[in-house]
Amino acid sequence: MPPMPVRPAHALAPSLALAYALLVAYACLHPLAGWRDKGLPGFDWLWAPWPKYFILEDFIFNILGYLPLGLLLAAALPAQWGFVRKAAFATVLAALFSLGLEALQNYLPSRVASNLDLGGNAAGAFIGALIGARWGGGLFGAQGRLQRWRARYLIGGRSGEAGLVLLALWLLGQLGATDLVFASGDLRSLLGIPPPLPFRPERFIAFDAVLTASALLAVGLFVRCMTRGSNPLPVLIVLALGIGAKTLATWIFFEPGMPLAWLTPGASRGLLVGAALLLPALLLPRLAQHAIAGTSLLLATALVNLIPENPYLPFDRRLAGFSNVLNFHGLTQFVDSLWPYAALAYLSALGLWRGEHLAGGARQR
Repeated sequence: MPPMPVRPAHALAPSLALAYALLVAYACLHPLAGWRDKGLPGFDWLWAPWPKYFILEDFIFNILGYLPLGLLLAAALPAQWGFVRKAAFATVLAALFSLGLEALQNYLPSRVASNLDLGGNAAGAFIGALIGARWGGGLFGAQGRLQRWRARYLIGGRSGEAGLVLLALWLLGQLGATDLVFASGDLRSLLGIPPPLPFRPERFIAFDAVLTASALLAVGLFVRCMTRGSNPLPVLIVLALGIGAKTLATWIFFEPGMPLAWLTPGASRGLLVGAALLLPALLLPRLAQHAIAGTSLLLATALVNLIPENPYLPFDRRLAGFSNVLNFHGLTQFVDSLWPYAALAYLSALGLWRGEHLAGGARQR
């Protein structure tokens, strides 16, 4: 009887490319409301003259926004394809994707289709495709460095890939214009619902401390549930990246630009309490870690929808002139608002479908 073929490891690039393309689509079509026919020809904007007002920052943002898409698309293509074929195919695919999104913007009253945006997007995709065609296989391929790292440190199958994508989305959410570190799941703001409680300093500090502690514990154990072995380094790296992302966001989006504006009295206390709870929790059996992660995530999500708004860190109004910045803010708000619900679904699926992994974690110690 011939041996059964070995199932190859899943490559990360296709999953990451799909997730990134969905994020780009949401950002380009945000706020996804008010669809109507403007009565304009669908593709007349392709031959529009140079605009009267040109914002260089927006054009650069278009280039940077599509660069990762071109890179991931090129890395996801078959390994036997040559450099030129990979770069050309990924560039054309990304440009057609951008063309479709720009055409759809003709039906949104708050958006304007632009040939300059299309050109910037195509340029960014081309740069990314060149990088992906040259080095993408060595990084994202089935035998690439990232895949070997993933096989060593993350659980196997689609569960590991889904968890990695969720972590990337969580980090993206930390770049949002909110001063609450690690907070996510705010459906209240997404739906335009006013806060149920008025702002009082004592109340805000107490809510912020408990929210930060529970969110840190939830994210730390979420990382732990999708990693192999007992090495705490992946947990520490993800939390450090989250703090770095929040520091960058508060420096950019709030006025005056203070990188540590997120470090409120409540947040500082919450970080200390959360770290004190997380360290011993990392020594618990996998099943206990799984349960605590889900419970902490539920608590943090409930608190973020109850906490009063902080009136002392207004959004920088100068950035309102840059449409791509507002699109990015809408994207991060959307991702940040929905992330814990996707994470809870992931933890539930992980417990149902990969119970042997969770139960086996205790035997691996």
